[in-house]
Amino acid sequence: MSKLTPLERRSALTLACVISLRLFGLFLIMPVFSLYAQRLPDATPWLIGLALGVYGLGQVLLQIPLGLLSDRIGRKPAITLGLLVFAAGGLVAAMSHTLLGIVIGRALQGMGAVAGAGTALAADLTRHENRSKVMGIIGVSIGVAFLLALILGPPLEALGGLPGLFAATSALALAALVLLWLIVPTPERPSAPASASLGGVLSMLRDGRLLVLNGSVFFLHLLLTASFVGLPLLLADRLQLPVNRHWELYLPVMVIAAFVMGACLRRMRDLTQSLRVVAVCVVAVGLGLLGLGVAGTHVAALGLAAAVFFSAFNLLEAALPSLVSQLAPGALRGAAMGAYSTSQFLGAFVGGAVGGIALGRLGIEGIFLCSAALTLLWLPLVLLGARRMAGAAGLAGGTAEASSGA
Repeated sequence: MSKLTPLERRSALTLACVISLRLFGLFLIMPVFSLYAQRLPDATPWLIGLALGVYGLGQVLLQIPLGLLSDRIGRKPAITLGLLVFAAGGLVAAMSHTLLGIVIGRALQGMGAVAGAGTALAADLTRHENRSKVMGIIGVSIGVAFLLALILGPPLEALGGLPGLFAATSALALAALVLLWLIVPTPERPSAPASASLGGVLSMLRDGRLLVLNGSVFFLHLLLTASFVGLPLLLADRLQLPVNRHWELYLPVMVIAAFVMGACLRRMRDLTQSLRVVAVCVVAVGLGLLGLGVAGTHVAALGLAAAVFFSAFNLLEAALPSLVSQLAPGALRGAAMGAYSTSQFLGAFVGGAVGGIALGRLGIEGIFLCSAALTLLWLPLVLLGARRMAGAAGLAGGTAEASSGA
């Protein structure tokens, strides 16, 4: 295995900071939002879920266009545009006094769709054999941001309220912008590659291997967002755990998840093996959600279920974009990562809607049971994709042997 060069290490660490700062701002909202939203005058279960998930709608509409734009004008200018729009959305949400106003601000935040361009920039700055390491570093930084946000969100909300948290998301986006231009290297960029045509993009989007990965991240973020419609309510209402003590569950759970991710990433050496790990993670996500739905007031059972769920989530969050970056054509990497991120945030939007509907009709536990059932749609997609890719690899190997024998 080759080691990261100093340039690759610098790129990985600084891009991890850029990406995780923005996501840290988003994650700050998640552990407290459904509790705060219940107190607003126009609150309904549907609007609570919509406000949490509508961020994904703007991402869906603009990830591929911004990814293509980054292929044309460069990664940094496209990311800059997205971060400024994101910061503006945070200010709109911070100044809103109704849930509908927050929905508008969150939708505007979602239009700052820089995830695809950001991961494409990371891929541009690293060699093929080191991309999984770089994506792993970024994945770990996202996990750390997630952990810190879950711990710090409740006490920060107690100090500045939800408006203060939304204002913090805007400030963090601007801090990420400073890091982007001062520290992150600028890669060489080919000018307007001919392969970045509409036909090339459509051909790339029809690639069965990428469809499996895009479908996987859709389900992953659908289930995460739906879960966070219910998880803060579960801890506060069922366990009677004050919001400023929710970190007591999140901290050990996320430490376990970080160790699991570190141990498992090294096993994902090729595509077929990686998809086997993805399939195991899908099963783990389903079992974790099922556990959250049936744990009741048993703290140990709930903690175990949460550890299983978040271990699988963190591993998939690090592994899936690495696989996409390896399979995507070089000239269309921005568009491919844009398509991946589109699927990711479409899942977040649908997950918010599913979580809101399930909360209104099935109650808190029903959110987790409904989400667990959805993994039964996800698992066949991954198993079928793994089987086809293994067959294709075997066919390619047989063809190569026949050619060498001739």
